[in-house]
Amino acid sequence: MSTPLLFQPISFRSVTARNRIVLAPMCQFSAHDGLGNDWHVQHLGARAAGGAGIVMTEATAVSAVGRITPHCMGLYTQAHQAQLARLAAVISHAGAVPAIQLAHAGRKASAKVPWEGGAPIPVEDGGWVPLAPSNLPAVPGATVPHALTASEIGDVIGQFVATARMARDAGFQIAELHAAHGYLGHSFLSPVSNHRTDAYGGALEGRMRFLMELTEAVRGEWPADLPLWVRLSCTDWVPGGLTIEETVEVSRRLAATGMVDLVDCSSGGLAPNQAIPSLHPGYQVPFAEAVRHRAGIATGAVGLITEPTHAAEIVANGRADVVLLGRALLADPAWPLHAAKALGAPPPLPPQYLRAAL
Repeated sequence: MSTPLLFQPISFRSVTARNRIVLAPMCQFSAHDGLGNDWHVQHLGARAAGGAGIVMTEATAVSAVGRITPHCMGLYTQAHQAQLARLAAVISHAGAVPAIQLAHAGRKASAKVPWEGGAPIPVEDGGWVPLAPSNLPAVPGATVPHALTASEIGDVIGQFVATARMARDAGFQIAELHAAHGYLGHSFLSPVSNHRTDAYGGALEGRMRFLMELTEAVRGEWPADLPLWVRLSCTDWVPGGLTIEETVEVSRRLAATGMVDLVDCSSGGLAPNQAIPSLHPGYQVPFAEAVRHRAGIATGAVGLITEPTHAAEIVANGRADVVLLGRALLADPAWPLHAAKALGAPPPLPPQYLRAAL
Protein backbone atom coordinates (compact mmCIF):
# COMPACT_ATOMS: atom_id res chain seq x y z
CA MET A 1 0.00 0.00 0.00
CA SER A 2 1.38 3.42 -0.95
CA THR A 3 1.79 6.03 1.76
CA PRO A 4 -1.23 8.38 1.89
CA LEU A 5 -0.45 11.93 0.85
CA LEU A 6 -1.26 13.07 4.40
CA PHE A 7 1.86 11.25 5.58
CA GLN A 8 4.13 12.27 2.74
CA PRO A 9 6.59 15.16 3.27
CA ILE A 10 5.67 18.67 2.16
CA SER A 11 8.04 21.58 1.50
CA PHE A 12 7.61 25.33 1.75
CA ARG A 13 10.69 27.18 0.51
CA SER A 14 13.67 25.57 2.30
CA VAL A 15 11.55 23.91 5.01
CA THR A 16 10.31 20.33 4.72
CA ALA A 17 7.83 18.80 7.16
CA ARG A 18 7.64 15.03 7.62
CA ASN A 19 3.86 15.04 7.03
CA ARG A 20 0.94 17.40 6.43
CA ILE A 21 -0.47 17.42 9.95
CA VAL A 22 -0.14 20.74 11.80
CA LEU A 23 -0.82 21.46 15.45
CA ALA A 24 -3.17 24.43 15.24
CA PRO A 25 -2.25 27.47 17.35
CA MET A 26 -4.26 27.20 20.58
CA CYS A 27 -3.93 29.63 23.45
CA GLN A 28 -3.08 28.00 26.77
CA PHE A 29 -3.65 31.13 28.91
CA SER A 30 -0.85 30.00 31.22
CA ALA A 31 1.87 32.62 30.77
CA HIS A 32 2.95 35.32 33.23
CA ASP A 33 3.81 38.77 31.85
CA GLY A 34 3.90 37.16 28.41
CA LEU A 35 6.47 34.60 29.52
CA GLY A 36 5.73 30.93 28.95
CA ASN A 37 6.83 28.13 31.23
CA ASP A 38 7.12 24.38 31.58
CA TRP A 39 3.45 23.96 30.70
CA HIS A 40 4.17 25.25 27.20
CA VAL A 41 7.26 23.07 26.90
CA GLN A 42 5.41 19.85 27.70
CA HIS A 43 2.34 20.88 25.67
CA LEU A 44 4.21 21.57 22.43
CA GLY A 45 6.86 18.91 22.99
CA ALA A 46 4.28 16.17 23.44
CA ARG A 47 2.57 17.03 20.14
CA ALA A 48 5.90 17.10 18.32
CA ALA A 49 6.90 13.70 19.76
CA GLY A 50 3.40 12.49 18.88
CA GLY A 51 4.18 12.79 15.20
CA ALA A 52 2.80 16.10 13.90
CA GLY A 53 4.76 17.47 10.97
CA ILE A 54 4.50 21.11 12.04
CA VAL A 55 3.92 22.31 15.60
CA MET A 56 2.76 25.92 15.99
CA THR A 57 2.80 27.99 19.14
CA GLU A 58 -0.31 29.68 20.42
CA ALA A 59 -1.03 33.26 19.36
CA THR A 60 2.12 35.05 20.48
CA ALA A 61 1.56 38.75 21.11
CA VAL A 62 3.86 41.39 19.65
CA SER A 63 3.25 43.73 22.61
CA ALA A 64 1.77 43.69 26.09
CA VAL A 65 -1.39 45.48 24.93
CA GLY A 66 -1.67 42.97 22.09
CA ARG A 67 -2.36 40.08 24.48
CA ILE A 68 -5.88 38.67 24.66
CA THR A 69 -5.60 38.08 28.40
CA PRO A 70 -3.00 38.87 31.07
CA HIS A 71 -1.97 35.20 30.77
CA CYS A 72 -1.24 35.09 27.04
CA MET A 73 2.22 34.41 25.67
CA GLY A 74 4.24 37.21 24.11
CA LEU A 75 7.47 37.88 22.27
CA TYR A 76 8.60 41.45 22.84
CA THR A 77 11.55 41.18 25.25
CA GLN A 78 14.78 39.20 25.39
CA ALA A 79 13.36 37.09 28.22
CA HIS A 80 10.47 36.08 25.98
CA GLN A 81 12.89 35.22 23.20
CA ALA A 82 14.97 32.97 25.45
CA GLN A 83 11.91 31.01 26.55
CA LEU A 84 10.62 30.67 22.99
CA ALA A 85 14.03 29.49 21.83
CA ARG A 86 13.60 26.61 24.27
CA LEU A 87 10.20 25.84 22.77
CA ALA A 88 11.57 25.87 19.22
CA ALA A 89 14.40 23.53 20.26
CA VAL A 90 12.03 21.08 21.98
CA ILE A 91 9.82 20.93 18.89
CA SER A 92 12.81 20.44 16.57
CA HIS A 93 14.37 17.74 18.73
CA ALA A 94 11.16 15.71 18.43
CA GLY A 95 11.26 15.87 14.64
CA ALA A 96 8.65 18.53 13.90
CA VAL A 97 9.03 21.92 12.26
CA PRO A 98 8.73 24.74 14.83
CA ALA A 99 6.22 27.41 13.81
CA ILE A 100 5.04 30.54 15.57
CA GLN A 101 1.88 32.58 15.21
CA LEU A 102 2.50 36.33 15.51
CA ALA A 103 -0.55 38.09 16.86
CA HIS A 104 -2.16 41.25 18.17
CA ALA A 105 -5.53 40.90 19.90
CA GLY A 106 -6.76 44.32 18.82
CA ARG A 107 -10.16 45.19 20.27
CA LYS A 108 -10.49 41.72 21.87
CA ALA A 109 -7.59 42.42 24.25
CA SER A 110 -7.85 42.80 28.03
CA ALA A 111 -10.12 39.85 28.78
CA LYS A 112 -10.32 37.19 31.45
CA VAL A 113 -9.22 33.66 30.63
CA PRO A 114 -12.00 31.39 29.26
CA TRP A 115 -12.38 29.31 32.41
CA GLU A 116 -13.08 32.54 34.30
CA GLY A 117 -15.76 33.52 31.79
CA GLY A 118 -13.68 35.47 29.26
CA ALA A 119 -15.34 38.79 30.09
CA PRO A 120 -13.56 42.08 29.34
CA ILE A 121 -11.36 43.39 32.17
CA PRO A 122 -12.02 47.08 32.86
CA VAL A 123 -9.03 49.38 33.14
CA GLU A 124 -9.84 50.09 36.78
CA ASP A 125 -9.59 46.35 37.52
CA GLY A 126 -6.17 45.89 35.96
CA GLY A 127 -7.13 45.80 32.30
CA TRP A 128 -5.93 48.08 29.54
CA VAL A 129 -7.31 50.05 26.60
CA PRO A 130 -7.40 47.87 23.46
CA LEU A 131 -6.29 49.09 20.03
CA ALA A 132 -8.45 48.83 16.93
CA PRO A 133 -9.10 50.35 13.51
CA SER A 134 -12.23 52.06 14.88
CA ASN A 135 -13.54 52.86 18.37
CA LEU A 136 -16.04 50.00 18.34
CA PRO A 137 -15.97 47.60 21.32
CA ALA A 138 -15.80 43.88 20.59
CA VAL A 139 -18.76 43.18 22.89
CA PRO A 140 -21.25 45.43 24.67
CA GLY A 141 -19.82 46.85 27.88
CA ALA A 142 -16.17 46.34 26.93
CA THR A 143 -13.70 49.19 27.15
CA VAL A 144 -13.97 51.38 24.05
CA PRO A 145 -10.82 50.71 22.03
CA HIS A 146 -8.44 53.40 20.90
CA ALA A 147 -8.74 53.94 17.15
CA LEU A 148 -5.22 53.80 15.75
CA THR A 149 -3.88 56.77 13.85
CA ALA A 150 -1.96 56.17 10.63
CA SER A 151 1.27 56.79 12.51
CA GLU A 152 0.29 54.34 15.24
CA ILE A 153 -0.53 51.72 12.62
CA GLY A 154 3.07 52.01 11.49
CA ASP A 155 4.22 51.54 15.08
CA VAL A 156 2.20 48.32 15.42
CA ILE A 157 3.62 47.01 12.16
CA GLY A 158 7.06 47.79 13.55
CA GLN A 159 6.25 45.67 16.60
CA PHE A 160 5.39 42.73 14.34
CA VAL A 161 8.69 43.18 12.52
CA ALA A 162 10.66 43.23 15.78
CA THR A 163 8.85 40.10 16.98
CA ALA A 164 9.52 38.34 13.67
CA ARG A 165 13.21 39.13 14.10
CA MET A 166 13.22 37.62 17.59
CA ALA A 167 11.28 34.58 16.36
CA ARG A 168 13.86 34.05 13.64
CA ASP A 169 16.69 34.28 16.14
CA ALA A 170 14.84 31.89 18.48
CA GLY A 171 14.91 29.19 15.81
CA PHE A 172 11.39 29.14 14.40
CA GLN A 173 11.14 28.07 10.78
CA ILE A 174 7.58 29.12 9.91
CA ALA A 175 5.88 32.37 10.92
CA GLU A 176 2.14 32.90 10.65
CA LEU A 177 0.48 36.32 10.76
CA HIS A 178 -2.81 36.11 12.68
CA ALA A 179 -5.50 38.03 10.79
CA ALA A 180 -8.52 36.00 11.94
CA HIS A 181 -10.98 35.52 14.80
CA GLY A 182 -11.70 39.20 15.41
CA TYR A 183 -8.16 40.17 16.34
CA LEU A 184 -6.39 43.23 14.94
CA GLY A 185 -5.66 42.05 11.39
CA HIS A 186 -9.17 40.68 10.97
CA SER A 187 -10.80 43.77 12.46
CA PHE A 188 -9.17 45.88 9.72
CA LEU A 189 -10.47 43.51 7.02
CA SER A 190 -14.09 43.36 8.18
CA PRO A 191 -16.54 46.18 7.43
CA VAL A 192 -18.30 45.31 10.70
CA SER A 193 -15.33 46.48 12.79
CA ASN A 194 -13.61 48.88 10.39
CA HIS A 195 -15.53 52.14 9.94
CA ARG A 196 -12.52 54.22 8.94
CA THR A 197 -12.76 56.82 6.20
CA ASP A 198 -9.04 57.12 5.49
CA ALA A 199 -6.79 54.91 3.35
CA TYR A 200 -7.19 51.99 5.80
CA GLY A 201 -10.98 51.78 5.53
CA GLY A 202 -13.89 51.89 3.14
CA ALA A 203 -13.86 49.41 0.26
CA LEU A 204 -11.91 46.15 0.43
CA GLU A 205 -8.85 47.79 -1.12
CA GLY A 206 -8.55 50.06 1.89
CA ARG A 207 -9.54 47.47 4.48
CA MET A 208 -6.83 45.08 3.27
CA ARG A 209 -4.15 47.76 3.32
CA PHE A 210 -3.06 47.03 6.89
CA LEU A 211 -2.58 43.34 6.13
CA MET A 212 -0.71 44.03 2.88
CA GLU A 213 1.63 46.51 4.57
CA LEU A 214 2.11 44.17 7.52
CA THR A 215 2.94 41.25 5.24
CA GLU A 216 5.45 43.26 3.24
CA ALA A 217 7.15 44.58 6.37
CA VAL A 218 7.42 41.18 8.08
CA ARG A 219 8.53 39.49 4.86
CA GLY A 220 11.35 42.05 4.71
CA GLU A 221 12.62 40.82 8.09
CA TRP A 222 11.70 37.14 7.85
CA PRO A 223 14.41 35.22 5.93
CA ALA A 224 13.67 34.70 2.25
CA ASP A 225 14.21 30.95 2.54
CA LEU A 226 11.66 30.52 5.36
CA PRO A 227 7.87 30.26 4.84
CA LEU A 228 5.38 32.93 5.85
CA TRP A 229 1.73 31.97 6.41
CA VAL A 230 -1.36 34.10 7.03
CA ARG A 231 -4.43 32.98 8.99
CA LEU A 232 -7.72 34.48 7.78
CA SER A 233 -11.31 34.27 8.91
CA CYS A 234 -12.90 33.53 5.54
CA THR A 235 -16.33 34.78 6.59
CA ASP A 236 -17.70 36.67 9.58
CA TRP A 237 -20.95 34.67 9.60
CA VAL A 238 -22.86 37.96 10.06
CA PRO A 239 -24.89 40.06 7.62
CA GLY A 240 -22.77 42.77 6.06
CA GLY A 241 -19.55 41.14 7.25
CA LEU A 242 -16.50 39.78 5.48
CA THR A 243 -17.38 37.18 2.83
CA ILE A 244 -15.57 34.28 1.21
CA GLU A 245 -15.56 36.22 -2.07
CA GLU A 246 -13.62 39.05 -0.39
CA THR A 247 -11.30 36.55 1.29
CA VAL A 248 -10.52 34.95 -2.07
CA GLU A 249 -9.60 38.39 -3.39
CA VAL A 250 -7.39 39.14 -0.38
CA SER A 251 -5.72 35.75 -0.83
CA ARG A 252 -5.25 36.38 -4.54
CA ARG A 253 -3.49 39.63 -3.72
CA LEU A 254 -1.30 37.91 -1.12
CA ALA A 255 -0.41 35.21 -3.64
CA ALA A 256 0.48 37.79 -6.28
CA THR A 257 3.09 39.37 -4.02
CA GLY A 258 5.02 36.10 -3.80
CA MET A 259 5.60 36.82 -0.11
CA VAL A 260 3.07 34.41 1.42
CA ASP A 261 3.30 30.63 1.14
CA LEU A 262 -0.01 29.47 2.64
CA VAL A 263 -3.36 30.83 3.78
CA ASP A 264 -4.66 29.15 6.93
CA CYS A 265 -8.44 29.19 6.42
CA SER A 266 -10.61 29.61 9.50
CA SER A 267 -13.75 31.70 10.07
CA GLY A 268 -15.72 33.86 12.48
CA GLY A 269 -14.70 35.22 15.86
CA LEU A 270 -15.39 38.86 15.10
CA ALA A 271 -18.93 39.47 16.34
CA PRO A 272 -21.01 37.97 19.18
CA ASN A 273 -24.03 37.73 16.85
CA GLN A 274 -22.31 35.40 14.38
CA ALA A 275 -24.54 32.58 13.19
CA ILE A 276 -22.82 29.47 11.84
CA PRO A 277 -25.43 27.44 9.92
CA SER A 278 -24.03 24.03 10.86
CA LEU A 279 -21.12 22.99 13.06
CA HIS A 280 -20.08 19.67 11.55
CA PRO A 281 -16.75 17.96 10.87
CA GLY A 282 -14.89 19.91 8.19
CA TYR A 283 -17.42 22.75 8.06
CA GLN A 284 -14.63 25.18 7.14
CA VAL A 285 -12.92 22.96 4.55
CA PRO A 286 -14.86 24.53 1.63
CA PHE A 287 -13.17 27.84 2.47
CA ALA A 288 -9.72 26.27 2.15
CA GLU A 289 -10.79 24.63 -1.09
CA ALA A 290 -12.15 27.87 -2.55
CA VAL A 291 -9.05 29.89 -1.65
CA ARG A 292 -6.70 27.18 -2.94
CA HIS A 293 -8.36 26.87 -6.34
CA ARG A 294 -9.57 30.42 -6.91
CA ALA A 295 -6.65 32.38 -5.45
CA GLY A 296 -3.88 30.01 -6.55
CA ILE A 297 -2.16 29.64 -3.19
CA ALA A 298 -1.57 26.73 -0.80
CA THR A 299 -4.08 26.46 2.02
CA GLY A 300 -4.57 24.87 5.40
CA ALA A 301 -7.92 23.41 6.45
CA VAL A 302 -9.06 23.59 10.07
CA GLY A 303 -12.23 22.99 12.05
CA LEU A 304 -13.55 19.80 13.67
CA ILE A 305 -11.25 17.53 11.67
CA THR A 306 -10.87 14.54 13.97
CA GLU A 307 -10.92 11.34 11.90
CA PRO A 308 -7.84 10.03 10.04
CA THR A 309 -9.80 9.13 6.91
CA HIS A 310 -11.33 12.62 6.80
CA ALA A 311 -7.96 14.34 7.17
CA ALA A 312 -6.49 12.08 4.49
CA GLU A 313 -9.39 12.77 2.10
CA ILE A 314 -9.00 16.54 2.40
CA VAL A 315 -5.37 16.43 1.34
CA ALA A 316 -5.70 13.61 -1.20
CA ASN A 317 -8.50 15.39 -3.07
CA GLY A 318 -6.64 18.70 -3.23
CA ARG A 319 -9.05 20.53 -0.95
CA ALA A 320 -6.12 21.82 1.13
CA ASP A 321 -2.38 21.25 1.35
CA VAL A 322 -2.23 20.67 5.11
CA VAL A 323 -4.72 20.03 7.89
CA LEU A 324 -4.52 21.88 11.19
CA LEU A 325 -5.80 19.94 14.17
CA GLY A 326 -6.86 21.53 17.44
CA ARG A 327 -9.22 19.57 19.64
CA ALA A 328 -8.07 16.23 18.23
CA LEU A 329 -4.45 16.90 19.23
CA LEU A 330 -5.47 18.33 22.60
CA ALA A 331 -7.29 15.10 23.34
CA ASP A 332 -4.58 12.84 21.92
CA PRO A 333 -1.00 14.14 21.48
CA ALA A 334 -0.21 10.92 19.55
CA TRP A 335 -3.09 11.37 17.08
CA PRO A 336 -0.68 11.30 14.09
CA LEU A 337 0.77 7.97 15.25
CA HIS A 338 -2.67 6.45 15.63
CA ALA A 339 -3.77 7.92 12.29
CA ALA A 340 -0.72 6.47 10.56
CA LYS A 341 -1.58 3.02 11.88
CA ALA A 342 -5.21 3.38 10.77
CA LEU A 343 -4.17 4.48 7.28
CA GLY A 344 -1.34 1.99 6.83
CA ALA A 345 1.40 4.63 6.81
CA PRO A 346 4.81 4.40 8.49
CA PRO A 347 4.44 5.92 11.99
CA PRO A 348 6.30 9.25 12.44
CA LEU A 349 8.04 8.09 15.59
CA PRO A 350 11.10 9.72 17.12
CA PRO A 351 13.94 7.16 17.29
CA GLN A 352 13.64 7.09 21.08
CA TYR A 353 10.12 5.65 20.68
CA LEU A 354 10.77 3.08 17.94
CA ARG A 355 9.97 0.24 20.31
CA ALA A 356 6.38 1.50 20.32
CA ALA A 357 6.10 0.49 16.66
CA LEU A 358 6.49 -3.21 17.45
